[in-house]
Amino acid sequence: MFEQIKHNMENIKGIEIYPILSLLIFFFFFVGLGFWVFSYKKEKIQEMSEIPLDEGLV
Repeated sequence: MFEQIKHNMENIKGIEIYPILSLLIFFFFFVGLGFWVFSYKKEKIQEMSEIPLDEGLV
């Protein structure tokens, strides 16, 4: 079964770009996510961490 899929993939022109695009999307998503996490304001993180302990909202 794998050989049949491999044979079909070898016959499609331009298919070699898809693994490269997938890797780039994956890489830039997680780099962007890491940048967003490390640039988030510490005060906002502290405020959100106290939400479950706030008894006034229930």
